[in-house]
Order: sequence, then C-alpha cells, then structure tokens
Amino acid sequence: MNNTFLETIKIVDGEIFNIEYHQKRYESVLEAHGVKDIQNLEELINPPEWGIYRCRAVYDAYGVEVTFHEYKKRDITTLKLIFENNIDYEHKSTVREEIDSLFSQRGECDDVLIIKDLLVTDTSIANIAFYTKEGKWITPKRPLLKGTTRARLLDEGKITEVDIKVHELRSFSKVALLNAMIDFDILERCEFLI
Repeated sequence: MNNTFLETIKIVDGEIFNIEYHQKRYESVLEAHGVKDIQNLEELINPPEWGIYRCRAVYDAYGVEVTFHEYKKRDITTLKLIFENNIDYEHKSTVREEIDSLFSQRGECDDVLIIKDLLVTDTSIANIAFYTKEGKWITPKRPLLKGTTRARLLDEGKITEVDIKVHELRSFSKVALLNAMIDFDILERCEFLI
C-alpha cells in the first residue's frame, strides 16, 4: 500500500453524516490492500459543535489522520465534457493528478463531466444522476468512484444504475450531483459543453 486514501465526511453542528457508508468503504479499501488493522472512524472524529464542516479522514496502512475544514458549496451550472479512456480512480485517494489535470481543461465551465469509453462517469468532485422521461433517477453503472452517497441512494432505491451513453445527455430533463457534502443536489440548470 504505497498510497494514502481519504474519506470526506459531512459534519453539521457536530452531527456526523452517513458514517456507516464511510466506514464500509474505508474497510473495503484497506482489505483490498491486505490491511487487517481497521479502526472505527466514528471514534476518531471529534467534530466541531457548530457549523458545516468537511471532515477529511486521510488513511493508509499505518493509521488515520482527521482534520476539519469549513465547507462552502461550489455552484455548478456548466459541465465541460472531457473524453478520457485511461483514467482509473477506483479508490478515493489523495493522489488526484489525473482528475486535477482533467479539471484544468474545463475552460470557462464550472466543472468537467468525464466520459470514458463513450459512457458518462463522474464530475471531478461528484457522482451524477439524471431524471428520465419515465420519471426515474438513473446514475452511471460504471462511475470512476463509487461514492458513499451514491451507495446509500442505491440501497434506498432512489436511483438506479444504468450505462449512460454520452449522446443521451440531452434527453434528460434534470441533473443532480451527489457526494458526501451536497447529498443529492438537483441543479437548477445545467449546460453540457464540448
């Protein structure tokens, strides 16, 4: 294990959100790297009592370091389509050079939407979902990263996994971004630019 990984955990007025999903992903990453010494993340988090914070739990085979950062949501209304077939970001890692490089190509857009093998994956900071004509929310079956909010919404039956081809993007009436900090955020408007 020559990498450090992280969980980004939402804290509001001292309350820790969705900790069981973060714990599950943390354990699965360590187990995938043969690490047996697994800690209880909730016991390591002593959150601030007031305000909205992004808790960063950075970990490797040797332990976990927890820090808190005041959170301010980014407004996103434009996504630049970036085609990249070789990107791999299966585990939420502190090494984000590939994603940062793609993000730097956004031009005047707020973020990027990464397309791999002509299938929609994720933005640089969130999983994505689309509202279909049939009245269902769908999310890419093959995201770059299987986010904790995405996992919870799948378990709750609120979203369904589907392969979403890039040419289908304009057929959806609504777009939502999902991650630990914004939960399920339906965008007021969203333009896809090439």
